[in-house]
Amino acid sequence: MSQENNNPSAIRVLVVEDDAEVNAHLTKSLREHGYHVETTLSGSEGLALTEKNTYDILLLDRMLPEVDGLTILTAVRAAKKTTPVLILSALGNVDDRVEGLKAGGDDYLVKPFALIELLARIEALLRRGQPSSHSEIVLQAAGITVNLLARTITCDGKEVALQAREFKLLEFLMRHKDQIVTRTMLLEHVWNYHFDPQTNVIDVHISRLRQKIDADPAHSRIKTIRGEGYIIEDKVQKVA
Repeated sequence: MSQENNNPSAIRVLVVEDDAEVNAHLTKSLREHGYHVETTLSGSEGLALTEKNTYDILLLDRMLPEVDGLTILTAVRAAKKTTPVLILSALGNVDDRVEGLKAGGDDYLVKPFALIELLARIEALLRRGQPSSHSEIVLQAAGITVNLLARTITCDGKEVALQAREFKLLEFLMRHKDQIVTRTMLLEHVWNYHFDPQTNVIDVHISRLRQKIDADPAHSRIKTIRGEGYIIEDKVQKVA
């Protein structure tokens, strides 16, 4: 097991991943982003660590030597621990995902995955455990204000009418302002697809949303990051 981070207030992450290369890459990247990381290649050691210690989030591979990931997950939940668990697995069909979530997983990310998506999912899981605040009722960025209670949108002080799906799409982008949101994240959280149906539905709705919230089409509030996804930054950027 390895651990490193001298910041006592850092978020504690346990990585249980038996692929040494993947484990090392995850550990290095998470530490670079300020997380306190403990890591192991062994399922049995991973189980022991979850029984002994308390973590803010657990990254858990499914296929592990000695003790598999779902066994560890089941033990964590049986111990009444509510630690957010993000399952990492090459097993990506619907039945596999359902099995992982029913076992107590909070999210399921199929390998191979992009680091930016992993980081975004970690942040989303950590936010779920935070108490409600005004920022979760009123979202603001780039001159846009989304009131989640009144279900209203204003852009530079002018009210904008959106359809239900457009509202949900904008809400998700706003909740992740200054973060790249991938197409996979949008499909899962806005359309509830746990697979890519090979459709242009995202492009169509992004285009419609831009037409309604952008005063100047040449300077969109929703920036396209080619090959990665979309982002709303807390300032207006020119579309890539």
